[in-house]
Amino acid sequence: MGLRDLFRSKNADASSPRADISGDSVQLYSLDDPRLVEFLRFGFESNSGVPVSVETAMRNTSLFRAFSLISYAIGMLPFQLIDNQTKQKASDHPLYRLMHREPNGWQTAFDFRSLMQLRALSHGNGYARIVRSYDVRLGRRVVSQLIPLDPTMVTPVQNSDWSITYRYQPKNGPLQLLASRDVFHLRGLSLDGLCGISLVKQARDAIGIALSAELAAARLFKNGTFVGGMLKHPGKLSDPAFERLKASLAEKEGADNAGKNLILEEGMAYDVPGSNARDAQLTEIRKLQVEEIARVSGVPRPLLMVDETSWGSGIEALGRFFVQYALGPWFTAWEQSVERSLLEDEEKERFSAKFNAGALLRGSMKDQADFFAKALGAGGAPGWMSQNEVRDLSDMPPTAGGDDVSKGAMSAQANTPKGNGNDV
Repeated sequence: MGLRDLFRSKNADASSPRADISGDSVQLYSLDDPRLVEFLRFGFESNSGVPVSVETAMRNTSLFRAFSLISYAIGMLPFQLIDNQTKQKASDHPLYRLMHREPNGWQTAFDFRSLMQLRALSHGNGYARIVRSYDVRLGRRVVSQLIPLDPTMVTPVQNSDWSITYRYQPKNGPLQLLASRDVFHLRGLSLDGLCGISLVKQARDAIGIALSAELAAARLFKNGTFVGGMLKHPGKLSDPAFERLKASLAEKEGADNAGKNLILEEGMAYDVPGSNARDAQLTEIRKLQVEEIARVSGVPRPLLMVDETSWGSGIEALGRFFVQYALGPWFTAWEQSVERSLLEDEEKERFSAKFNAGALLRGSMKDQADFFAKALGAGGAPGWMSQNEVRDLSDMPPTAGGDDVSKGAMSAQANTPKGNGNDV
């Protein structure tokens, strides 16, 4: 694409006003094309020569697996608003419904958080417009909806008074200037404190090599020749022998005829070619690029389905590693972003947003039983949970009198198996 192509009139192709970046070429029809911002911000061509954008990068199965693991985990985990005074769920707060169930009229909480997280990973930023409406019960305006905004159409700008204004240019309509109070901004690791770093942009060369290796393998299947063996003849095969050879080979085609012997004539020999160094190198490159993507995303290699690690006792350690190092920073980013943007100043000391990562760290039923028994005070040790708290973690209804921690300890003690008198 030449520089003059950037200044083509939108009328050059009225039916396709936006850029086409799905292939190896990039077409931009006007300076107000929203994809032009992404082109200038990211670029598309890596050092491997393969165009890399968010869309093309997500075609790599390892990157897709890594991003989907993190995004799905953020979407499915319980995300609650907690009252710091009572340590209970603030279910009567208007924000609780948005975080836990319905942030807008067409998305569930899972849909919204997964989308925002995926955009924060791929673009570096996830944006949502904060809509407020008047609540008669509370007598004030409260957050009623969170509307996701395309990150390629939003640009944060720091003003001279250190405040932030978000320039939002929708596909249709005029430019909108949004105050920071009206934008929920989830950002990743940042160099300037305003915009997060896109992992796709940062790992563009590694992703480009992975895409190149996939493309080379695909073209090998499409255009290459896979030969199971070769027949060698010292001279020229006679026509009758050639016809008999063709008939003999045809008889041995198909799975039912596998393993049958081949009769050779006129000094012919059968040779089986082995894989060459180039094929082995291509396979090794594809494996190494999976490791590079795992390193960028923080997802352990076995969770990308590429490691030979035994899925036994080690899976528990892998789960803790994933939660602590891959998800932990994003938990904090979400929690503090919610408290900064969605809570009023007078509410920030009282309420906190919290992820419950325990849903990902639960062990087997036996492990859970041992933990709950100790939490209730089994074995004479003081308990720190009540029966109803344990039942709540197991999605069971509360029981009468189950809120007393001491009663939970007595119940656990009563249910502890007694010795037979011979125990030391």
